[in-house]
Amino acid sequence: MLPDRLRPAAFGARSTGERLTRVQRSPQYRDGAFRNERPVSMGGARDMLPMLRDMLRRADRVRRKPAGRLPLVRPAAVEPGDVPGSGLRLTWLGHASVLAEIDGHRVLFDPVWGTRCSPFPFAGPRRLHPVPARLAELGPLDAVVISHDHYDHLDMPTIRALISSEAVFAVPLGVGAHLERWGVPAARLVELDWHESARVGGLTLTATPGQHFCGRGLRDRFQTLWASWVVTGPEHRIHHTGDTGYFPGFARIGAEHGPFDATMVQIGAYSSEYWPDIHMTPEEGVRAHLDLSGGVPHGVLLPIHWGTFNLALHPWEEPVERTVRAAKDADVTVAVPKPGESFEPAAGLPLDAWWEAIAVRPAASAASPDPSLNARPADG
Repeated sequence: MLPDRLRPAAFGARSTGERLTRVQRSPQYRDGAFRNERPVSMGGARDMLPMLRDMLRRADRVRRKPAGRLPLVRPAAVEPGDVPGSGLRLTWLGHASVLAEIDGHRVLFDPVWGTRCSPFPFAGPRRLHPVPARLAELGPLDAVVISHDHYDHLDMPTIRALISSEAVFAVPLGVGAHLERWGVPAARLVELDWHESARVGGLTLTATPGQHFCGRGLRDRFQTLWASWVVTGPEHRIHHTGDTGYFPGFARIGAEHGPFDATMVQIGAYSSEYWPDIHMTPEEGVRAHLDLSGGVPHGVLLPIHWGTFNLALHPWEEPVERTVRAAKDADVTVAVPKPGESFEPAAGLPLDAWWEAIAVRPAASAASPDPSLNARPADG
């Protein structure tokens, strides 16, 4: 195994010294690897060729891209002292990247500004739309929160660009080794195991369980932890699922940390054939939101992890169509902003079904957002 100094920088670094000791002490680290709470099916080497064959079929490749350009919204410039009137504002920036302005603080989740989610600039899934804004245009940040170390959630050039922001970087166990190799000062790293919390300004950041896996190379799987995240302020609380399959832990997270004013829930890049347990379907995402809310509709569901990269075999618009339909059936309030669009859950939500105009197949059977559902306050 090559030492870190001989591996491409984008692969990151392995845990050593005190970090490795802490990793090995984790209740999640058993028999030489991080483990999920229960066994999962996630595909293996024997699935690789069938999956690649499916990915390369021309019909699927065309259907997995939008039929036109995505409508982008440039987030408003941040003025000194600019605070959302309701105390909570969310801006979906594509894929799993969300800027959360909560109780006077600004938290950026899973920022990926790269053209490809890959260790190489010439290969790997390419963006389907430009980033809505440059990182420097986002304004000051208090924290950057990373759910796990896969390339569509942890992007080396983006992290290096964010070092000048002076934000604290909150990551699951082991992921800090990557960031330190890329130049993030150790003093600005908060590295947490599941159920551990840290204070950043007036916020509490808590790493909570998920059902997924990790690794940036072929030989380092399960050596860093994955997590969902709870961010709690004096008046509001939010949850970001990261990447995860549906599992009973959502109900426990809701009981311990909820109810949430908003959840940011992974609803795309699912596959019942190749990785049924590590990404949620849209219907499971709605169910997870309900679990996080104690089984009753509460707060706003913001669908994430769709629309920006082709990472699965389903049609491009299918995740959001199915999410909207399932949310309506469950009386769950759902917000589907355009990339870059901001909204305050308590002040009314985006209403237009903008994706239908660029759907890759007729969307007549899709359930468009119900204005009476989406426009009501989050606590309605």
